[in-house]
Amino acid sequence: MCEHSERGALGLIINKPSDMKLSGLFDKVELPLGRSDLTDSPVFQGGPVHTERGFVLHEAIKPEGQASNESVYASTLSIPGGLEMTTSKDVLEAISTGAGPRRVLVSLGYAAWAQGQLESEIAENSWLTVEADPKVIFDTPIDQRYSKALALLGLEVWMLSPDAGHA
Repeated sequence: MCEHSERGALGLIINKPSDMKLSGLFDKVELPLGRSDLTDSPVFQGGPVHTERGFVLHEAIKPEGQASNESVYASTLSIPGGLEMTTSKDVLEAISTGAGPRRVLVSLGYAAWAQGQLESEIAENSWLTVEADPKVIFDTPIDQRYSKALALLGLEVWMLSPDAGHA
């Protein structure tokens, strides 16, 4: 999952849980976790850059009377497929009261590329890309996410080679 800017691209890893649970993260930011269904949810290792910076990937919430391109939370990026990524603390505050988005994935840190680097790597077939799928992100067990994402492309793990080349 990547966001592009003039300075480059940033991406989040969503299949590498850390040892921290959401209950521990909420303790660190001094908020109660008002959602018992999230207590044991893992915090993910979003990438090696700025591991103190948090990202909340969640389903889009659009209350009545709000424009379709606006989010309930500050610092939110809309992602095709009914998802949003929020970097502001207000989404955590909403969760702490028992409200907020129903399905969330919280990560710390991100991966980064220089301007044009990711596009170049994609052109060189270094990456497989797939549209964000909430079922894979929120409903699929962590250890099955990679294979489920490949399946969206009609691939299975055994079909991939560790060697790269061009025909």
